[in-house]
Amino acid sequence: MKPEEVIELAAREGRSTLTEAEAKNLLRCYGIPGVDEVIYNNINEIEAISRGVAYPVVLKGLGSKLTHKTERGLVKLNIQTPDDLMRAAQYIKEAAGEDLEGYLLQPMVEGKREFVAGLFFDPQFGPAIMFGLGGVFTEALEDVVFRLAPVDQIEARQMIGEIQAKKLLRAFRGEKEPDMDALVRVLTGLSEIAMTLPQVCEIDINPLIVSPGGKVTAVDALVVLGPRNQQKVFRPPVDPRHIGNLFYPKSIAFVGASAELSKWGQLMYSNVIAGKFAGKVFLVNPRGGEIAGRNVYQSVLDIPEPIDLAVVTIPANRVIPLIADLQEKEIKNVLLISSGFGETGPEGKALEEELIRKAAAAGILILGPNTMGICNPYISLYCTGTHVRPKAGGTTLVAQSGNMGTQLLAFAEQEGIGIRAFSGSGNESMITIEDYMDGFEVDDLTKTVVMYIESIKNGRRFYESARRVGLKKPVIALKGGRTQAGASAAASHTGAMASNTKVFDAACTQAGVIRADQPMDLLDLSAAFSSLPLPQGNRVAILTLGGGWGVVASDLCSENGLVVQPLSERIVQKINNWLPPFWSHANPVDLVAEMNTDIHMAIADELLQWEECDAIIHMGIIGRRVMIEGVLNSTIAVDTAYDQKFKDDSLELLKAYEYEMVAKTVRIMGKYHKPVIGVYLLTDETTRTVIDIEGEKYKGIVFPSPERAVKVLAKMHRYSQWLHQRA
Repeated sequence: MKPEEVIELAAREGRSTLTEAEAKNLLRCYGIPGVDEVIYNNINEIEAISRGVAYPVVLKGLGSKLTHKTERGLVKLNIQTPDDLMRAAQYIKEAAGEDLEGYLLQPMVEGKREFVAGLFFDPQFGPAIMFGLGGVFTEALEDVVFRLAPVDQIEARQMIGEIQAKKLLRAFRGEKEPDMDALVRVLTGLSEIAMTLPQVCEIDINPLIVSPGGKVTAVDALVVLGPRNQQKVFRPPVDPRHIGNLFYPKSIAFVGASAELSKWGQLMYSNVIAGKFAGKVFLVNPRGGEIAGRNVYQSVLDIPEPIDLAVVTIPANRVIPLIADLQEKEIKNVLLISSGFGETGPEGKALEEELIRKAAAAGILILGPNTMGICNPYISLYCTGTHVRPKAGGTTLVAQSGNMGTQLLAFAEQEGIGIRAFSGSGNESMITIEDYMDGFEVDDLTKTVVMYIESIKNGRRFYESARRVGLKKPVIALKGGRTQAGASAAASHTGAMASNTKVFDAACTQAGVIRADQPMDLLDLSAAFSSLPLPQGNRVAILTLGGGWGVVASDLCSENGLVVQPLSERIVQKINNWLPPFWSHANPVDLVAEMNTDIHMAIADELLQWEECDAIIHMGIIGRRVMIEGVLNSTIAVDTAYDQKFKDDSLELLKAYEYEMVAKTVRIMGKYHKPVIGVYLLTDETTRTVIDIEGEKYKGIVFPSPERAVKVLAKMHRYSQWLHQRA
């Protein structure tokens, strides 16, 4: 029977599952290899053939209600004789009772390696494919990976290679490596089922046994039928141009303006005005009067000029009545700072939904509620509760936690990372993370996307948008709610449960999203991606002023998928011309405390020319100024021959010297288009991660520690690989 006919038969019989035999026949139609097997209707038929069977065999109870046969003792393995077969058949008959519809007889498939594969339907992301370590270890070890369907052969191979038990995918204890093509067919077959048979909502193939000769066989399968539990109604997409207009107001009305220090009604307008916003600012409060030397209007209707953006800080219960005034005043954009909506529980959620209905009917776009604000350095618009003002640049930052976002903004300001725009997206009642993704795609000023995400409204749309954006510019994301504790916190914080983090990880992997492991990674990655060329491979050369650092960096590279490439004889001979005979003669290149930066640059230039070098990490060359400052402080404290002027002049010379070293590094990156990442010897309050070099395409990047440099380079390499695979 064709798969559709089998499913239709099951539906007519009111069944939600296929029998194991039906399930395997369906899988065979999609190229998934199954075990040879015969169905017998009753114990008498088993007895009639028992003497002619090629032992050992497996006997299973068969029935549409027998979905967990192993737990009920309905699977008998390694049966060696006719008598054993009859005893097994009798046991299954008694244990299954009325649920028994027949028997399934299979040859005993032997192999030390067992995998699992499956299909399920995620309510956020839709159909997803799973692969991992199978048998009794599936739930115990959870060594599984996921991909969203459709999955092609390339994606399937990558997926298979991501399990932790990779050794089982090679020759293992005298057994040949698995038939990789067969494993790929299993996953692509499941993907095809997901895309062509909407009646199938779940498939479990466990185990997929690999024989000693490498043959892959699905020896058990469960197919569940029924409606796919997908959320049917999503909020309509917002036009990216409309979102863009919200970030480019020429006039702003602050509704709920206050003179009281540190109230939201004071924080917002004072930041905008102090930040030198060039547009017009109007303060609104029913009490009227004057605040900070400015006239206060009792209503937005009293403002005599057009308003592009209303920043609202009034209590939640007063926001809905405000909509009528905003509509009459033809204010189309609202930044709703006020909390007390969906994040507070069911009543707040109902209030938020009513607000959005009324706003949508009035043609008003709301960013928020419960947001920390926005900024656009290109027009000196700093409208956030935290008064930080990063410079203009190419990194767009969206955070579902306002506190997280503004902390990252402060770090960006401190480290010299340029920001294209920032949004604390709040509850995302109208503008969702998916809408922002569409905007990133068309915004030419956005060069790098950075996001802190706790939940998403439409997983499949997020995935598709991120995949498109990722082909044009790097997308970096930190996911909150990765653990059960984190997920619960995210639910209470954003008013929405975080989706299955493993499926979210799969979506990010397929879409080329660079995953940050912790908040600091977001800005480290942003700094590197916005300042350096992408590595074309994973081979790294390391320059270090001391041997210990080189050992640490080599270990870090190995742990992060980077290769510290052995030096060629030609490179060794070249470096012999510049370093003493006792240098390491290996990669890492120990500079044996050589302080001449001309030598450093000559070696770096030679390494970047080398075809087997894709990137350089140098350690300790920058940051000597901080070490020497300590030496100078001690010197002038004990020796009157040296004074403060000598110290200041020396430090200024060292500062210029290190800047020129960075400038030379940036220039050779421009020559060879390979990344060079530095690690400071020591840091102080004046050191920066990003160092701008005027007139150059790239920028200097120097991190405080080797692990941050290596982690960034490894993630850059993975993104570069993803781009190459889709070129």
